[in-house]
Amino acid sequence: MLSPNSGGPLDNKLLSTLPRSELEMLLPNLSTRNLPQGQVLLESGEEFDQVYFPHSGMLSLLVVMQDAKAIETSTVGREGVVGAMAGIGLYKSSARVVVQLPMTCTLIAASQLRKAVAANEVIRKLCIDYNEVLLMQSRVTAGCNALHPIDQRFCRWLLQSSDRAASDTVELTQEFLSEMLGVRRTSVTEVASNLQKAGIITYARGTIKILDRKKVEDLSCECFQRLSSAN
Repeated sequence: MLSPNSGGPLDNKLLSTLPRSELEMLLPNLSTRNLPQGQVLLESGEEFDQVYFPHSGMLSLLVVMQDAKAIETSTVGREGVVGAMAGIGLYKSSARVVVQLPMTCTLIAASQLRKAVAANEVIRKLCIDYNEVLLMQSRVTAGCNALHPIDQRFCRWLLQSSDRAASDTVELTQEFLSEMLGVRRTSVTEVASNLQKAGIITYARGTIKILDRKKVEDLSCECFQRLSSAN
């Protein structure tokens, strides 16, 4: 019997909401894999050959410029899927897809998902609906990156990561943080140091621990609530 929190497909919230008949249609083509932090699953312009349904951890979608600078536009955890629009047709990624937090996920070949989508309207709707969620995330994140100061964005991003990790402790290096936020490493260091001096977090050797979540929420911009409510 499949059940949530068993290391199987139902650990992903989207898959767990599928009616039994639709889930059984997909099951023979699903596999489970562990993915390490920092692994690049796809570069911008590459076609999805696999579709990813996270159970834990988090995937980041980053826009990469010609000078190789990158910034995060959306994140996906166990509430979502990356590459679902490959089920609608041959689909090239518009972003670099990186494992931001170590994760376990369910995978299905894009070709198999296309067959399921062609045969079933419920599965087709799942793909289209979650693509709308990602588009909304990208819009909110673009506004956040343009209008909100680094300290608010840092707190927003830390809360997102904590929720996806289901822990107050998140393993992240300053280099990784600076790339996700599109800022210099020194800016991340300054914000993290100020929060640590205030007793709100601890930060050492790539490990951030939230000591006072309420204060982190107070210091975050409204984008955290907007993004959370969409998932």
